[in-house]
Amino acid sequence: MKILLLGKDGQVGWELQRSLAPLGELVALGRSGAQGLCGDLGNLEGLAQTVRQLRPDVIVNAAAHTAVDRAEPAPALARTLNALAPEVLAREALALGALLVHYSTDYVFDGSGTAPRAETDAVAPLSVYGSSKLEGEQRIQAVGCSHLIFRTSWVYAARGGNFAKTMLRLAQERETLTVVDDQWGAPTGADLIADVTAHAIRHVVQRKQDVGLYHLVAQGATNWHAYARYVVEQALQIQPTLAIKAREIRPVPSSAFPTPARRPQSSRLDTHKLQTTFSLQLPAWQQGVTRMLHEILSN
Repeated sequence: MKILLLGKDGQVGWELQRSLAPLGELVALGRSGAQGLCGDLGNLEGLAQTVRQLRPDVIVNAAAHTAVDRAEPAPALARTLNALAPEVLAREALALGALLVHYSTDYVFDGSGTAPRAETDAVAPLSVYGSSKLEGEQRIQAVGCSHLIFRTSWVYAARGGNFAKTMLRLAQERETLTVVDDQWGAPTGADLIADVTAHAIRHVVQRKQDVGLYHLVAQGATNWHAYARYVVEQALQIQPTLAIKAREIRPVPSSAFPTPARRPQSSRLDTHKLQTTFSLQLPAWQQGVTRMLHEILSN
């Protein structure tokens, strides 16, 4: 099996290099490409040519425009990277008979209510980013290639920046932190996403009828304020000598931190379909966050 991975330098892409390697020959590209190959989602013709040249059995697209607020004043760029490029990949996958794996987001929903959203629930994005990601899903589905689309949320990794690292840094600088407490979701590790992806690819190679759209997040739900408290408490258990100044982590509403792009109040996603189809049990979000804290605090 030959696998083309795009976005190898991102959080999920980095972990995918590990999880996909045992499945077959892996060609992993970043934005700058390599050896005449194009990994830039903004270069639609270059992408198409790269797929035609490599003729992979599986295309895994872990690249995207993920700067939510910067997408608001630049909708054309977000649409090119998040909608038009996936369509190009879908068309090339269809021509080859290849599987396309793509990642989407909870931002396709409006975030209303508290019940976890299923794959069949109505979509209503609030932002340019959410709209562009939804269009990407729809364009892939319209092309009709064999595909796996995973909607995920609150993604983190030990590599690169993340919410937990930011909270730990601020907690060592300030006596009081203020964190939003009215947005809910499940912190989901890039390593979990990568491992589930590899498992799902192996599954659908044998059971092609199980391709489609799935929700992929860790179990449970929390808000950013409770997440921040958990991070600081766990960090002190792992490293009791950590110089934490913060004596209070104060909850505030989203209105205290206005942003160009509206965020969903609820990012809860129902993963029953994924767990049942692929015979998986997704871990609680705390498990992955604790493991990540051990990793970053031991460095």
